[in-house]
Amino acid sequence: KFRKAVVSTQSTGVQIPASSLTKEMESHLRAGVTLPDALVVEAIEKIMLSQQCQTRGYVLDGFPNTIEQVKLLTELSIIPVQIIELTLSNKDVHWRGTADRHSPDKTLPLHDSAPILDVKLSSYKRNINVVRAHYEKEHRNWSTLEANRSKWLLNEQCAEYINKQLLMVQTYLQRRSTGMAASIYGLCVTPNECSSRLGEFSHYCPVSLATRYELIDCSEESTLKYTAEYRARYYKMAGQTELDLFLENAEKFVAPAAPNRLPENLPRCVSKAEVKQMFPKELSFRGYCPVTYVLGNKRYEALTPGSKDHVALFADELFSMRDETALEVFLRQPWRFSEIPLPAKLPPAKISQDVNTLPMLGYMEQSVAKALIEAMTSCSDFKPKYPYVNAHKSALLYVAYHLKAHNPKATEYSREKYRKKLEKYKQHCQLIKYLGDNMNRRYRPDSERPIDFNYKMDEFLALKNHPLPSS
Repeated sequence: KFRKAVVSTQSTGVQIPASSLTKEMESHLRAGVTLPDALVVEAIEKIMLSQQCQTRGYVLDGFPNTIEQVKLLTELSIIPVQIIELTLSNKDVHWRGTADRHSPDKTLPLHDSAPILDVKLSSYKRNINVVRAHYEKEHRNWSTLEANRSKWLLNEQCAEYINKQLLMVQTYLQRRSTGMAASIYGLCVTPNECSSRLGEFSHYCPVSLATRYELIDCSEESTLKYTAEYRARYYKMAGQTELDLFLENAEKFVAPAAPNRLPENLPRCVSKAEVKQMFPKELSFRGYCPVTYVLGNKRYEALTPGSKDHVALFADELFSMRDETALEVFLRQPWRFSEIPLPAKLPPAKISQDVNTLPMLGYMEQSVAKALIEAMTSCSDFKPKYPYVNAHKSALLYVAYHLKAHNPKATEYSREKYRKKLEKYKQHCQLIKYLGDNMNRRYRPDSERPIDFNYKMDEFLALKNHPLPSS
């Protein structure tokens, strides 16, 4: 660890004067023990305070390695703008280590033997997931590259990442210096810092509220890709179009020039458990979906029951929507649907009834009517006629095969089995039409017949001994 800190110091040309820190580090080195993480991080902080690091930046190679080192860096506000992880298989690591050990350019012995490399790889795999998860969640500044590619390609990709990041930072500083709104995407702002500095619109998009009078909740957007800073406050936008409008003229979307303020009563989704806890509070609009009713021009046919899985709370009232789409529409403009009066004529209430208690026709309609109608419709479209079997039996066989091939309660294997039998049955039924189209009174030699005529004639004659297909 200390070697890497020393390498960083030498590469930047920074000389740390004698101090209590250097004396403490020297005492650990003379004792032959590993430097504590706190001393390493403190030494890094001293190096970064130099003019060269402040003006030209810095590169930390192989640090931090553990989540404890990450926490120490964060406490000192040392947050890398971009972290690039180079992935390489264990086999390639050992191959490169062997090549380095036998390289004629090697001047100093290093801890790069095969056992040492195994220890380093084990430590890396044990700690990297936690470190990566931290930076991806808190700062979103982690990128991964495959290290088995050409070094020139890797250098180009790293430079592309860094240039893109620096451009974001420079654009941010330039717009801030002129008093304009600036995007904070790529600035490593943590979620907690973003929440603490949100403006008067909280997680809602000010542009959507001003232009369309819609409440669009952006709290699920964790990448801050569409978040901008204006007057030391953060504002979240619904998308790139809204962000561009805000960056162009942010003043007209925030107080005091904003045409619409954030309402005091905001809608929110309510789970089934929360609805039960609110008992005996009943659903407004008699449990019907107000969105489908309004969007359906308030027609009787547009009255559809809401679902208990899509309930919203607004103005201390519960509203149930038909589906997720209707719920999203309600959350955007709840005032448009919450004040609608219920029509005088309502659909009859649905009463559950046991199918077995129905009369014969009602039982047939509720149980097998759909399957029979589909089978009979398919039979009437195809009009089967099986060889050596009359039309009545042919139609019955077709319906039976169709019912078995589409039985929802049967196994997939059984359905597939009868689907193949139904297809074979249809092929046999088509033999009559095929032979009739290709036969006439005049004898035709084999050279003038269709290529598959003899095969289908033999197949047709063979069915004479087996007039009914096997079930």
